[in-house]
Amino acid sequence: MRLLPWTNDFGGPCWLSTANPDSRISRMADELESAMIASAEEVLAEARELLAESAVGEQELRFAGTRLAESLGDTLRIAASRGGRLESEG
Repeated sequence: MRLLPWTNDFGGPCWLSTANPDSRISRMADELESAMIASAEEVLAEARELLAESAVGEQELRFAGTRLAESLGDTLRIAASRGGRLESEG
């Protein structure tokens, strides 16, 4: 079972029950994971720039913190998915 990088309508995990990494859903999940990681890299770069400034407003910090938390959550979900696949292969 593969943990997908998106949630169901209730916020719970979505699982893919195929061992075929070339299935349409597997490829779509791989593409989404890549896009999520790229987005997290952009968010991190922007947050670092913001934090390097001497005068930053509360709203800007809250926005950056929210985006960082979202990106971290996405990245942890991807790591859990990939770790689970490594365990099942081993």
